[in-house]
Amino acid sequence: MEAAGEARSAAPAGEEPRAKAPGDRRCSSAEEAALEVSWVQGFSKKNFGFINNQTVCYPCGNYILFLNIETKKTTVLQCQTGQVGAFAANRNSQVLAFSDRKLNPVIYIYTFPELNKLTELKGNAQLDYTLLAFSFTGPYVASYSSIPEFVLSVWNWQENILLCSETQPGVTATSLTFNPMNWQQLCFVNESSLTIWHIERNNDEHHLKQNPVKLPDGQGSVSPRKDLFFPVSHSEDPYHGPDLPVSAIAGLVGDEAETFMPRNYIKPSVHPTAHCWTATSEIYVGCKEGYVLAIDAETCSVSVLQQKPLPEYMRKISDVVSYVRREVQKKKGGKPKDLQKPVLFAMAFCNEGLYAAGSEGILFFYHVKGLQYEMKICADILQPISSLIFSPDYTILLLVTDQGAVYTYKPAQSGEVVKLLDACSSCFLAADFLTPGNKYCVSVTISGEVQVWLLEDGTCLSKLNIDIEATAMACCPSSNSVAVGTKRGQIYFLDVTKAEAPRVVHRIFLSKFPVLSLHYDQSGQFLIARATEGHIFILDARPSKLFQVLGYVVLADEVLDLSVASDFKNDLVEVVVLLKVAEVQRARLEIFCLSSALTTDNDKCVNAQGMLNASAIKKEQYDLDYPLSSAVRLKDNIVYGYCTCAPFICKYHLSEENMLEDPSVFLSEKRTPSNHFGAGFLCLSPNSRWLASAAKDGVLFLYHTFTMDILAQKHSHSYQGGGIRSVVFSLDGKFILVNGENDGALVCLKWKKIKKTEVKEAAFHWQSLLAILNKSTLNENIVLKSMAEWQFDPESTSESLPEEKFKEAPLKSSNVGVTEEEGNITSLYSASTSDMTWIGQKIKKVIREETQRFANQKKELQMGIKKLRKTIQKMMLENEQVPDIEKLEQHEFNLDIEEQERAQAEAEQEVARARKEIEMENLANCYLQDVIKHECWDAMCVKGRAVKCFRMACEVKNYPLKGHSEEELETLEKVLRLKKIETADLKVQKKNLETESETVLPKEEGQKAEEAMADDSASDCLIGSLSSQYGGDTSILYHQWDLHTREQKVNQIVLLKDIIYKVKTAFNKEFDIVAQQKEQEIARVKERNLRIREILAQLDLQVEVWEPALTDDEIPEQALTVQDSEIKVEKYLTQQEREKAEMLAKLEMERHLTAMVIKDNERLRALNDMMGGVLEVKKEDILKMDIPPPPFISKPEDIWSDEEKKIFREHEKKVKQLNEEKENYRRALENELKKLEASIQETTQNFDDTVCKLSERKVKIEMVIYQEELKIVNLIYALLLDEELDTREVGLHNFLMKKEKEKVKTARTIQTTKNKIEAYLDTYENAIVEEKNLECSFTKEFADVPANLFDELFQLYKYRPKTPMTEILPDTANPYGDGSGSAEDYKDALTLLMKAMDELDSPEHMPNGLDLSMWEHFCLARRNKMESEELVKWMALTLAEMQAFLQRRMDDNEKIKSEIEDIFQELTWLQEEKMKLQLNLTVQFLLKQGQVELESTEIPDYSDAILINKSVIEELNCSIMAQGQKKIASMVECKEFSKGIFQLEWEHKKMRMQIDDLKQKARDIVTLPISKDRQLFLTVLNYDSRIAHHISVMEQTLGIMDKLHKKNVKNHQKRIKELEKCISLKEQANYKLSLELKEMLVFVSERRHIFEAADTRHVSVKIAKQRYQEILKQKHLRGLVKEQEEQFEILQAEVERLKSRTFPIL
Repeated sequence: MEAAGEARSAAPAGEEPRAKAPGDRRCSSAEEAALEVSWVQGFSKKNFGFINNQTVCYPCGNYILFLNIETKKTTVLQCQTGQVGAFAANRNSQVLAFSDRKLNPVIYIYTFPELNKLTELKGNAQLDYTLLAFSFTGPYVASYSSIPEFVLSVWNWQENILLCSETQPGVTATSLTFNPMNWQQLCFVNESSLTIWHIERNNDEHHLKQNPVKLPDGQGSVSPRKDLFFPVSHSEDPYHGPDLPVSAIAGLVGDEAETFMPRNYIKPSVHPTAHCWTATSEIYVGCKEGYVLAIDAETCSVSVLQQKPLPEYMRKISDVVSYVRREVQKKKGGKPKDLQKPVLFAMAFCNEGLYAAGSEGILFFYHVKGLQYEMKICADILQPISSLIFSPDYTILLLVTDQGAVYTYKPAQSGEVVKLLDACSSCFLAADFLTPGNKYCVSVTISGEVQVWLLEDGTCLSKLNIDIEATAMACCPSSNSVAVGTKRGQIYFLDVTKAEAPRVVHRIFLSKFPVLSLHYDQSGQFLIARATEGHIFILDARPSKLFQVLGYVVLADEVLDLSVASDFKNDLVEVVVLLKVAEVQRARLEIFCLSSALTTDNDKCVNAQGMLNASAIKKEQYDLDYPLSSAVRLKDNIVYGYCTCAPFICKYHLSEENMLEDPSVFLSEKRTPSNHFGAGFLCLSPNSRWLASAAKDGVLFLYHTFTMDILAQKHSHSYQGGGIRSVVFSLDGKFILVNGENDGALVCLKWKKIKKTEVKEAAFHWQSLLAILNKSTLNENIVLKSMAEWQFDPESTSESLPEEKFKEAPLKSSNVGVTEEEGNITSLYSASTSDMTWIGQKIKKVIREETQRFANQKKELQMGIKKLRKTIQKMMLENEQVPDIEKLEQHEFNLDIEEQERAQAEAEQEVARARKEIEMENLANCYLQDVIKHECWDAMCVKGRAVKCFRMACEVKNYPLKGHSEEELETLEKVLRLKKIETADLKVQKKNLETESETVLPKEEGQKAEEAMADDSASDCLIGSLSSQYGGDTSILYHQWDLHTREQKVNQIVLLKDIIYKVKTAFNKEFDIVAQQKEQEIARVKERNLRIREILAQLDLQVEVWEPALTDDEIPEQALTVQDSEIKVEKYLTQQEREKAEMLAKLEMERHLTAMVIKDNERLRALNDMMGGVLEVKKEDILKMDIPPPPFISKPEDIWSDEEKKIFREHEKKVKQLNEEKENYRRALENELKKLEASIQETTQNFDDTVCKLSERKVKIEMVIYQEELKIVNLIYALLLDEELDTREVGLHNFLMKKEKEKVKTARTIQTTKNKIEAYLDTYENAIVEEKNLECSFTKEFADVPANLFDELFQLYKYRPKTPMTEILPDTANPYGDGSGSAEDYKDALTLLMKAMDELDSPEHMPNGLDLSMWEHFCLARRNKMESEELVKWMALTLAEMQAFLQRRMDDNEKIKSEIEDIFQELTWLQEEKMKLQLNLTVQFLLKQGQVELESTEIPDYSDAILINKSVIEELNCSIMAQGQKKIASMVECKEFSKGIFQLEWEHKKMRMQIDDLKQKARDIVTLPISKDRQLFLTVLNYDSRIAHHISVMEQTLGIMDKLHKKNVKNHQKRIKELEKCISLKEQANYKLSLELKEMLVFVSERRHIFEAADTRHVSVKIAKQRYQEILKQKHLRGLVKEQEEQFEILQAEVERLKSRTFPIL
């Protein structure tokens, strides 16, 4: 802000809240000292408002600021109870309202400019008010509270009366406004909806009536409201039942059923962001989606405004302008703005049109005409606009931005916007006084904006934005420089020697750690910067030394607070650091001293890394007995600390006398209650006389440092705003700057009254300090002015470094680290030189020096490493060439044993981790396996398995079944027992009926009836399934025609499930037999395969033998066991398993050696060689037998002897016999093999046939199961539909009860209102009579006056002056005029009228000759008459308002009556549907395929069908077929005979027609005329070309006509579209007229029955009569239809007759 004025408190003048000292004691000086607000600066994003034409007001923290637009002066109003909550201003009455933010908040009403409190409005809000709004006319204000009430309230602030209120649970509002034209309408807006509240008044009663507005969806389309609780129509579906609301289907009753809406019905609506009222009581609403809506407040109808299409040339210009704007915005790096559909966040209405603005920062003007608007751009301020406010005279438009800037715009002048206020939306971070401390002060915000203020009145002299997040700020006492610390670890130094033009002259990058606080000593020699992780940097504060960094200190614990004290005598600066001790609940103080030697001989005081030596700073450490959050040190070793565990201030004397038994812990000497709550801090005045304490509660306390008595206190901030962030004293002690935490307020306090001795002492300290600083200040300022302005280097990465970069990891191992004694600071610097911190530069310098110092040793080490590397590489090459058993592992060449052990340890840890993960995964899988096995295997009494064919791809599965639970068995037994009882009862009833029917019916008919009943009971067709043929007992089922009650349907479902279970069980038995058969067959096949393998071995054939086996589907138990062959990886063996395996291997080896020894027996070898190892030759071995040839076979035959020849002949004979035996045996084996294979083939084929039959049976059983399940589905659907009908009935009854209660309430209200109107009517009539009596009494009272004077007096008596209106704005700039009046307005009008009568009552207007006393009496009588007239007028308006209220309630009553009638009709229809559902059963029949054939796919209507016996139909069909055959035979004979007749007749006709044709041709030839075309044909040589030319001409003509036709079609289509638009408009108008007609009809019916009783006893009778009349009407109409059909048939027959007579050939 640019100026500030006087500050006023919300409490009565002179009253200041005072806190009591401990023990209810007060210091005597406390009564003589007090603080007051000098000025307040800040900005909040809450409501702005005009309080008059020149003044704007807005809240900020605990204050409300009033800014004069012309003088730029500010006035302050303080809320003494805390932070300002909701806020509103009434420019017409010049009052403002605001609420506080405390428990049970209060709304305060103040006047302006007096700033006097008028009243306090106390409601039932517990936490906070979120919105306040004044009415345009009348003394009304609306409020809305937040959690937990959410109450909308309307107050009369003049009389402090709560008129009415209404709750809206869970609804959070964003804006609330009155209709300027009618204070009885409120617009209530939240993020997704808009509601219009009507305030209905009945004399002294007020009621709020809610009218929600149906907003368009996200696409901007307005859809009609659907009533899901009462559907428009009921569809009749004989199968699916009636069409019920979704709430009944969902099973909801009560209030949920009325408001329930499915997710697919919900369409996200637009989100309103801004709104304003028009002069026609419409509401313009801006939406987040870019739409502009127009809402009628009376009908709540919504229209979407559309932009009027621009002309072609204007559209081109607009496109070019938009393109240029987008390109400019892209170059600036911003997001392109959508100027066609901007998102509006602010609106303001005036006579010319609508002004609107949004996040684009552009002020638009909308000229609205109908449902279209023209938009133009008025101004562009490049900042998001949050509010638009017109001044009361509508000459100035205020533009409020989110960034703290406020602009003014004058629509009449259409000029540029003018900046009125340039505040910062960010919170103030710190503030300090500029040397010498009595003229200027400096503040900085969190966003990095530095402001310079004039201390006298708070005028903002200049601003400077460093564009970086600030964390600390301090002003130098020895020069006009300001230091600003940032989150990136940088410190900016500002030159403020010229307060109007501050500039940045230097910047230091200390470290990567954020700067937490900055402190100067009083001499201005040192700047102490506190950073995170215990780092404290010491800088030279003088510009002449270029703000040199002297060194830093690293503390082990977390630093909580830091304070600085100067010792001018010893030329020392003491730094007191408060540390947090984590282990114990104590605090620790570390105090070190800074001497001038740091600046003169800095190299001796710091080490190479820049860390201060312990000897140079003389560090001392003290442990205190309480945990503290802040501490300050005075002289004489006295320390004050703010305790965190208890609300008191501790005083310590740092001497050895106050130590505990533990010599390092100091006891507190004195504890003073702090009167605070929450975390706090302490601040010491420059003269060390005053101690300030502040905390989260926002109250500032000042204490005497010697006595700790309270000097003064001020509630400058509040707990809701986060309390106080910082406090600073001016050097002369006259001013105190207090900065809030989150409320955005900077408060300057000054002494309202204080002892003169205190002032003198502070002034003396200030003068003495200035005497010390004057010389150095002058010199340093000269140097500061001469410094060049620091420029930002765009190539430097230090400025654009993101915050994430400041969290980088420490340097890599290649960088040289330092020891822990040197501060462990390797993580503070980066290797890149372009982003080097001061610490990084120091460390880099150390590294560079060490590198130069040890360069030779480094080279020697490098050479040694190279030699060692070559040696190891040579050894590794040799290792590759040796055998594998002698090779060394790769890791054995690692010379670093520790690294090798570390790698092995890491590998073992990784193995252990992997093993643990695998074990946990296996455990989870085992658990999952157990769960699945329990649910799907153990719980099944019949396990699921399959049977497959041997030779076919056919598979049959059984039915897995779970066993019946105890509950299911009990239910089944209960149902069976109940069914037996019902069956027995039915038999008894049948016997009784048979005995009665025997006396009436003959015995034959009775027997027929019994047979028919037996046939019906035994027919599967009527049962609806074939379960009885597949193991199910259908005799226990209910008959399908008997399932009327819910219990019967439930029992039938239980019985059907039991039948399904039995059918499955029966099939499972058959399945088990087949499965056992397969196992037997497999065993037989295996036996035969053994013999087949023997035969194949004997025949020496390599043929694969087919070996059947059971699959996993047939033996599902195999899936539960894991075979060793299934495991593909190597099995992991434990130590015990390895030992066992080795022992088994040894035993196997021993057994093998033993067998080898046995084989080496000589006798066995001889038997083997001689007889094949057996003593007797078997028949099976005959094929292996061979007769050895004689030994002489190798000799030639010539030299054989006779004996040898004989032996050879015997040998041949034996060989021949052996071969014959072999051949016979082979044939026998082959025959046996064929028989075995044929047997296997036959048995497997028989089994496959069995499986196929089983598969066919399962298909039929599946069909039976589906039949039963279909019955169950139908029954469940019937039960569900019955339940939905019951739910709907309950919901309707609840709704009926609610409506009846509303009706009773409305009737009571109507009766009460009638009584009030009657009573008020008597009063009104009495007032009229009294008003007339006054005129009569005037004639009597002035009867003595002469006639001429009497006539003149009577004319004056009747004369009425013009009523002076309230101040009317010039040129009628206010678009709302005076608005609608209220009762209070008429009271004000009476007051104004009486004021106007003062001039008429003056003696100047007295007639000549009239006595003065008589004139005074006349004036009094005239005033009484006028008061009586005004009273009658006011009472007439009140009476009309009461009658209108009564009429509305009567309309509501009639509406409720009609709704109740609709509910009764719905209940009646519902009962009929329930009855239909109970009687109209779904019956399942079994029909043979082809028996019923349908011509079409439509299912015929069986509503009038009956069921009869099949035999009757068959007999009738037989007789019909016999008669039909006879008829067909006779028809064939007739057809043949008539065919001959027709043929002869046709031939006769043909001949006659040929004769006629020949005669006609002859006549044509005779009378043939020679036309022009024929002549041309005969005379023209090229007749075809002529015809072609003529055709082309005709085609061109046809083309032209076609184009003309298309053009006409397009014109007609355009005309049709226009007509369709007109039709749609007419339809809308007709629809509106139909709605009005319906309302008028309802109104007429309501007026007709207005005096009828409120009860509904005759409603059902009335409905019955109406239905009877409708039935009679339908019967009459059916008769008329039949008569007309008969007449139509007669006429059609007559037409056919006439047609056949007229056209016999046809």
